Amino acid sequence: MTERRYTEDEVAEIFKQATEAQQSALRPLAPGEGMTLADLQAIGEEVGVPPELVARAASALDAGDAARTRRFLGIPIGVGRTVHLGRFLTEDEWERLVIDLRRTFDARGTIRHEGTFHSWTNGNLQVLLEPTATGHQLRMRTFNGRSSRLAMLGVGALGIAAATALATWSAIGSRGDLSGVLLIGLVGAVSLGMGVLPLPRWAQRRARQMEEVAARAALESADTPER
Repeated sequence: MTERRYTEDEVAEIFKQATEAQQSALRPLAPGEGMTLADLQAIGEEVGVPPELVARAASALDAGDAARTRRFLGIPIGVGRTVHLGRFLTEDEWERLVIDLRRTFDARGTIRHEGTFHSWTNGNLQVLLEPTATGHQLRMRTFNGRSSRLAMLGVGALGIAAATALATWSAIGSRGDLSGVLLIGLVGAVSLGMGVLPLPRWAQRRARQMEEVAARAALESADTPER
């Protein structure tokens, strides 16, 4: 009996469905809920990752700074993440990290080297591999410049509209023509909405991407012995 061979499209569909099935089997965590190290190690054993490597990767992540969020009017406009890797990465490992960054953020970016200092940047997105006394630390940060400028423009326009309306009302009362003021206020409100509305989802996506990159970098660092 001849063993069946699957076409390229069939292979892609099989793995797509298998991945979706795996994701649907995972129960979403409620706010404030999480997994213990033992839970993570049990999951790791199921996929062939030794418990000691999971523990070392978790330890590396624990040593990292808490995720940082830059806000404007309470809305996130920038996010960042730092993780201490516990040793110095080799050039090959840095190159693999760059490949991971390009794949994760869907951007080619620009690479720079200065001794043991490495960086990968794409616009406002910066990923820095910095030397410390105990090894490299991976520092990631980004800032949504376009949405921030729109939000600030909107706030400024609304402020001008309010100040102008108050001055006009104080000077000539209800006889003043406020149509120009209303137009400025409308432009400000639209700009503010266009700037603010996309920011929470953007910040959440970027924070998740940074967390994933940090976790993979910490796991590889833990999996590779010091040279």
